Amino acid sequence: MRNEVTGARRIVVKVGSSSLTTAAGGIDDLRVDALVDVLGKLATQGREVVLVSSGAIAAGLAPLKLRRRPRDLATQQAAASVGQGLLIARYAAGLARHGLTVGQVLLTVDDVTRRKNYRNAYRTLRKLLDLGALPIVNENDTVATEEIRFGDNDRLAALVAALVQADLLVLLSDVDALYTGNPADPTSQRVPLVSPDTDLSHISVGSVGSSGVGTGGMVTKVEAARIATGFGIPVVLTAAPLAAAALDGDDVGTLFHAAQHRPTARLFWLAHATSPRGRLHLDPGAVTAVVARRKSLLPAGITAVDGSFAAGDAVDLVDAGSGAPIARGLVNYDAVELPALLGRSTPELAASLGPGYEREVVHRDDLVLL
Repeated sequence: MRNEVTGARRIVVKVGSSSLTTAAGGIDDLRVDALVDVLGKLATQGREVVLVSSGAIAAGLAPLKLRRRPRDLATQQAAASVGQGLLIARYAAGLARHGLTVGQVLLTVDDVTRRKNYRNAYRTLRKLLDLGALPIVNENDTVATEEIRFGDNDRLAALVAALVQADLLVLLSDVDALYTGNPADPTSQRVPLVSPDTDLSHISVGSVGSSGVGTGGMVTKVEAARIATGFGIPVVLTAAPLAAAALDGDDVGTLFHAAQHRPTARLFWLAHATSPRGRLHLDPGAVTAVVARRKSLLPAGITAVDGSFAAGDAVDLVDAGSGAPIARGLVNYDAVELPALLGRSTPELAASLGPGYEREVVHRDDLVLL
């Protein structure tokens, strides 16, 4: 029995498109009813439930007589605009049988990557739960552009779990667990437990689900599990038909144990919920100061600047030697200001440009290691 599962009071469940729809793309009533019954049971037990549901685009394919998931964004958005209404209506009707009211919450990347929007999304979800409603979250596919899309709902589910401070995240897909290789290979073995320090580098994960109607694969689910467990939230990964058994604490799927120490909400937001607007390249001395000594980043340690950003935006701090991001922080200067400051000490800048320039580029309190 998995006590962290059975003891969870606030649960975020994410279900993928392939677990809700037929091969032709329409909503599969039997699959939806099975999921609804699992969610209804949880809610009637007094547990708070948030559902992150894919499926809007897939649900819109058949009504629009589209044979496969479209590749262009405009047709995807048209399918989503048709499918989202069908999907939420189906959930509402099913959950009504359990005496539950649903609330639709459509989010874009900006709603969880900009601090003000992030807080507002939390208040909305928290109020829905307080009123006894079951929030159903999806990406707002009808308005999101390529530049501001999540691309899959696995990361969105992890961020929502952290947003509502969930006790458990359940990722449901068409694969019943994490395997050591391709699940179709008889030599592959199920991975029942993953600890925070487990090395998964030897495990091969695919990029797209086998059904072809979703956008995520095992790689996005493992990344979502890493994000959630890093915030202290255990994760169960399994197939939708095994959802009831998984939530009963049975040894099915893969359980990702939560990290022992939960970071502050602000640093978690900075690490996982922000989209960097630029990159600052650091010399070896600055890399050591930031990583090993946990110091603020000063102009003297920056060798180059990429991107277009304003003061207060998130930027990645990059090791100039390897090109790998080492940290993310909130920058105190606009991109156009920085090139003239590079390589110069703060006392020198203050003397030549004024006391307003005697400040860090990124303060250590606004910086998180990656």
